[in-house]
Amino acid sequence: MEPSFPTPEVWKGTPTVAQSTETDWVSRIADEVVAEAERRAPGKPIVCASGLSPSGPIHLGNLREVMVPHLVADEIKRRGIPCEHILSWDDYDRFRKVPAGIDPSWAEHIGKPLTSVPAPEGSEHPNWAEHFKAAMTWALDELGIEVRGISQTRMYTSGAYREQILFAMRERERIDAVLDRYRTKVTPESAAKKRQKPMDAAEIEAAEGSGAAGEDDGSSGSAGYFPYKPYCTVCERDLTTITAYDDDTTEMTYACRCGHEETVSLSEFDHGKLVWKVDWPMRWAYEGVIFEPSGVDHQSPGSSFVVGGQLVKEIFGGEQPIGPMYAFVGISGMAKMSSSKGGVPTPADALEIMEAPLLRWLYARRKPNQSFKVAFDQEIQRLYDEWDALERKVAEGAAQPADAAAYRRATSTVAGDLPRTPHPLPYRTLASVVDITTGDEEQTLRILGELDPENPVRSLDETRPRLDRAQRWITTQVPAEQRTRVREEPDTELLASLDDTRRESLRLLLDGLDEHWSLDGLTTLVYGVPKVQAGLTPDAKPTPELKVAQRSFFALLYQLLVGRDTGPRLPTLLLAVGADRVRKLLGA
Repeated sequence: MEPSFPTPEVWKGTPTVAQSTETDWVSRIADEVVAEAERRAPGKPIVCASGLSPSGPIHLGNLREVMVPHLVADEIKRRGIPCEHILSWDDYDRFRKVPAGIDPSWAEHIGKPLTSVPAPEGSEHPNWAEHFKAAMTWALDELGIEVRGISQTRMYTSGAYREQILFAMRERERIDAVLDRYRTKVTPESAAKKRQKPMDAAEIEAAEGSGAAGEDDGSSGSAGYFPYKPYCTVCERDLTTITAYDDDTTEMTYACRCGHEETVSLSEFDHGKLVWKVDWPMRWAYEGVIFEPSGVDHQSPGSSFVVGGQLVKEIFGGEQPIGPMYAFVGISGMAKMSSSKGGVPTPADALEIMEAPLLRWLYARRKPNQSFKVAFDQEIQRLYDEWDALERKVAEGAAQPADAAAYRRATSTVAGDLPRTPHPLPYRTLASVVDITTGDEEQTLRILGELDPENPVRSLDETRPRLDRAQRWITTQVPAEQRTRVREEPDTELLASLDDTRRESLRLLLDGLDEHWSLDGLTTLVYGVPKVQAGLTPDAKPTPELKVAQRSFFALLYQLLVGRDTGPRLPTLLLAVGADRVRKLLGA
């Protein structure tokens, strides 16, 4: 059946993102989802889904699990088509291991539901799951991602899935037969071997943290196979074995390793869950999911996604969602952060050092099957330069269609524009300034106000939140030994050792300070001094010899100002130091 797109009247008032699906992966997938929804459930709201396990910090790799459906759902809603993005919190999963940095005594809780495990020490949240959900929920709000959250603890303990559980128990032999086709144990490591690509530790952690890896597919004991796992009502752990079950009465007997044994009526018992490989396809059918992407842990024949596709069709009478497998998200500069935090960075960590539209853009501009890195090191400065250049092109109407679409998806949703910095200055400039001023607001405002006399900054609020992000990056991600420290007194020994040519270069710079006291003016001045000394005009194109002379001149200025051969961009550094102090340190 052909998809029924809304009439032109429906589109009125909605933001236009992409003119062509050929160049925009989000529009192309949205077309496929709309067509699939028309085939499966015409007239019903389209359901896009994500799933996250709050078993620990929910990191930037997991964010792709949410961002891909968000972008697709947002595009569908922009078209005026009813669509809902649901986020299943797998908070009824078992607590599998104690993460680094947590008191080893938490090992006593292994096997309990995540919502029954105490939150890490010092947390304000009631349990382990809520502690880690909170940071992600905050980040999703900051990123403009609207979802309907579904707590699996609440669903299971309220009895919402009771009929599905009883049905799965009745059909356990058929379920077991399907699972038996894929009984070879599949791990994240073996999946990596299958695809002939090594998996690093962070990628394995991403797979394990998804809730889709490391789970068994049910127990087969003397009483047979069961797709259901009770949590013991005494110790709360899932170290249980079903020893008897009666389909007619739903009486179930289980024994726990803690020594407890009891018989309960499963039609009334709400203290357990379907095993993961059965739980996931059950939920696809229950929620009517049309679109859900999957990650690296589903790229093997025996994965939960592949097995689930068979179970949802053969057992639960539903259909597997369509959706791409998404590639790994790496971190530039992660090593330092891992050592300090005991894990890979989270979206909340990234939002401390970059604005929400920039983080959205990283996910929007790359197709799901393309990997990329989120920068926590010096690369963030280049990333911001690229972002600012794109913004100028979009404003001028010169951006390529796919780039313009990714930009608009990064800066807005169907609900409206995301908050932005009113007077955005280059990130590298802001970082240099707050580095030199160590956050002194009066000095920062003085410097920023002098960057562009024709469009001066009159309040630091104009430069926020970008200014705050740059300051946070400097204080948390730049090692102390790389921070800029301006000299208090002139280096008299170095000044006394200068030859006439180098003295002349300093004189030319000092003579031009007042006339060139702006960011652009000082850029012209510092690059122009070696040109004038070579008998050229300040706007002459540099030759290889001239570039050598410029580098030598720059190194001299850095030594006299900060005692190193390198530092922040010289025009920014000069503005930050101030004209009077520059004259003092350069020997005027």
